[in-house]
Amino acid sequence: MDLLLLNGPNLNRLGKREPDVYGHETLEDIELRIRKLCMDQNVGLLCFQSNHEGALIDRIHQAADDGTYGIVFNPGAYTHTSIAIRDAIASVELPVVEVHISNIHKREPFRQQSMLAPVCVGQISGLGTDGYVLGATYLLDKMGRN
Repeated sequence: MDLLLLNGPNLNRLGKREPDVYGHETLEDIELRIRKLCMDQNVGLLCFQSNHEGALIDRIHQAADDGTYGIVFNPGAYTHTSIAIRDAIASVELPVVEVHISNIHKREPFRQQSMLAPVCVGQISGLGTDGYVLGATYLLDKMGRN
């Protein structure tokens, strides 16, 4: 079985975008870290990033249909706005861990509410890119691989 590392809008700009908030690691750096973690457990990692809501929804549906075990998902700004992504997560029987690099609860009021958290198994916020590692480790543990 594989894990899916799913990233939403503007996360392709990591390393360049507001490094004081999001750090200097690129999305490729994060993908390599998680890929190594998964490889050490003989688990495949699929990676997908899109700036388009529908593409993210399609990828969630695909994960449910292709035997993916679970999803580590940084939905970016869609966290706060997308009922459609919430419905997509609720429509699949996959564990989804919501990840945020910054602490969304210490940011602007409009960033403090997650539309997705109620349909995810958990949320990791404010631990930088280590949140991705923690989310993947959680799913690997649930798979009995760690």
